Order: sequence, then C-alpha cells, then structure tokens
Amino acid sequence: PFTSRVEFDFADFHFSKAQSSAAEIDTALDLWAASVMASGNTAPWNNAAQLYAAIDRIQQGDAPWQTHNVRYSGPLPPGTPPRWMTQTYELCVRDLREVLHNQLSTRSFKDHIDYVPYRQFNHAGKRAWSNLMSGDWAWKQADEITRDPDNHGCAFVPVVAGSDKTTVSVATGHQEYHPVYASPGVLSGPARRAHGNGVLPVAFLAIPKASKKHRAKPEYQRFCRQMYHASLALVFEPLKQFMDTPDIVMCPDGHYRRVIYGIGPYIADYPEQVWLAAIVQNWCPKCDAHPDHLDAPGARLRNKTKTDVLIQCFDPEILWDDYGVRSDIVPFTDGFPRADIHELLSVDLLHQLIKGTFKDHLQDIDRRISAVPEFPGLRRFPDGRDFSQWTGDDSKALMKVCLSIFTLNGIGLHQQTLGPL
Repeated sequence: PFTSRVEFDFADFHFSKAQSSAAEIDTALDLWAASVMASGNTAPWNNAAQLYAAIDRIQQGDAPWQTHNVRYSGPLPPGTPPRWMTQTYELCVRDLREVLHNQLSTRSFKDHIDYVPYRQFNHAGKRAWSNLMSGDWAWKQADEITRDPDNHGCAFVPVVAGSDKTTVSVATGHQEYHPVYASPGVLSGPARRAHGNGVLPVAFLAIPKASKKHRAKPEYQRFCRQMYHASLALVFEPLKQFMDTPDIVMCPDGHYRRVIYGIGPYIADYPEQVWLAAIVQNWCPKCDAHPDHLDAPGARLRNKTKTDVLIQCFDPEILWDDYGVRSDIVPFTDGFPRADIHELLSVDLLHQLIKGTFKDHLQDIDRRISAVPEFPGLRRFPDGRDFSQWTGDDSKALMKVCLSIFTLNGIGLHQQTLGPL
C-alpha cells in the first residue's frame, strides 16, 4: 500500500517506533502537506485514519489478516432503532490452520515439542506434571481419536487459546482491543514463553458500543454474547474438518506428520469465563456451586450434556436463578468435536491469582488509600483503586501508598522486603 520508501518509513516511525497518537500523526501529515503544496503535490494521507487503513492493508506472511463484517439481524423496534442494532462491526481474523502450520514448522522448536501424550514420574515413582501433553486430558483425547482406525498413528495437536479485552492507554487515545491468541499445545512451556512465534494473535474480536441505558437491556447483552461466540466459532472453523480426519503438517524436524487438531485449554479471566461458559455473573463456570456457597462440598462439575438436559427441562427463569445457566447463549465449542467449554476453561494466573489476590487486599484498605493526604512525591488516589485500566506507572505509584497503608494497619514489613522498593 506504499508508493515510496518515504511513505513506508513515515508509517513505520509514527506507528511502530514513536507510537504517535492520532493527533500527532495528523499534525505531521499537515506539515508534510504544507511542505509539498508549493509544487502542487499533497501528502499521501489526509489524516491518521487513512494511515491506519494503509497499514491494515499490509499482507505479511502466509496467514494474512481478513476482515468480516457482522451486524444485528434480529427484529427492529418501531421508530428509530438504537445505533447498535444498525451498526456494522468488524471482525479481523487469520486462517488458524495456516498459523498453526507456520508455528509447527519452526525449526527452533525441534527439541521443544511432544508428538504424543505421556505420563511423567519422579524418582520416587510419583506422578509429575510439566507440560500440557503430560496431563490426563491430552491422554484421554488421544484415546478418543484412536477409536477410529484411520487415525492410528496421528499426532494429537490441541490448540491452546486465550483472549482478554484490554485498553491500550499509551499514545493511542485509550483504544479498546479484544485479541485472541493461539498456540500449539504440543510445544513445551519454555518454547511458548520465548519471544518467538509460539503464541500468535489470530483474531481481534469486535467490541460493540452502546449507551449505558442500552447496555442494561437483555437484547443488547444477548447480541454481544452471541456475536462473541459466533466470532470464536469462525476463528476455529478452518480446523473443524481436521478434528476428525488427519491434516498433513511439516514439523520442526523437517518430517511430515498426520495430525488431528482439537480445541485445547482456553485461558481467560473470570469476566470472560462468564461469557465463554454462558453462565450468570458470580456463578462458577466450572461447577454448579451457588454463588453464596462456592466451597460447598456437594458441588458437581458442569458439562455440556448436563447443561443441555437442564435447558430442555426448565424454564429460563429457573435456569438463571437456580443453576446460573443462560439458555439464550450457545457456547461456540458446541459445534466442534470433543470440546466442552466447562472442561476447557483454564485459570488466568495473572488476573485471577496475582492481581486478584492483590485487589482482594485492596478492598479492605481502599478507604485508607482514598484518604491519604497530599505529600511531595506521593501520588494521591482520591477514588481509591477505581481504575478501568491499570498501567505500570499506576501500579508503582499505588505501591508507594500501600507501604504506608500496611504500616497503619499494623502489617509488619521486613527490611529485606522494603530494600528493593
């Protein structure tokens, strides 16, 4: 989409290196236009939006980005319908099969891949778990696949996926994005964590916008969730036929193998798990424990078969109040073999354990945080921890406040703990 080296360098500098805001790009384009106006020329783009569109047209690699338009198709109310019902939303996706082919053919993964499930034991003969393929789930999936004699000798490749809606707060005007990432589950942990192509973005989900009044309406909430699951189904669609019949893939060692794909663990924070599992907020996506008694000993694991039976037997109101099930949403995994969203959901360590634990402590001391007086070098948080998006600078500034809060609460801090801070 670029006609000269200068155009490419301009886009690369402002978008990748300087990470200029839209306003800064507009100013730079105005200066460019003014500098060539005397010769009768114009800048290649009129504003930042046109520059972004040019960048989006870049086709790189064997799995280029494609855009799909999505819109509401239900009945419209009389009069003027709300904007969200008539607006067109963009879903950006890559061919997941091509992405996996590129990942699995990476030569640097040669010594960091497991082609078959295995069981690992330590020196004492006790079971040990290290990677996804060492777990019972992968073992059971392989057993199911080999029930078909035509699949004997195939390698099982689970696709580990994850998504998290985020707000980019630096140089982009607080833009919201909802990326979806994918990784072959046969890779080892170090290969997946390395700065390579072990984990790659495969989609950017559409984010509907509506006024506060409309966000509370059931039809809007239903539309957002249905579009969410339809989008994820579209992301995994290229793999569907190869979840029962083998696909021929070149592996890191240079050999070709027959593989059978499967939807693997899906990593998400709790709010997104609520959407994925099609449950009511505050209910557990993994079991049927009541929100007021999440540690109840009689709680049983959820599964697709049980949910289908409940939907057939009870009214939506009973499902909502007594079982925490939304009957108006069908999880995207229902259309794929050997996939049960309740079984596949995996805890998001960052949000649910690290940040979650810290925020639980903040609930008790939030009042003290908001009451901290002004002091040189100390940032005030008059609204406590009421932030829609935390940045690294926000967290560091809050930690300074928390040190004094812990002291006021009588929490002892060891000198070695304070030293690095």
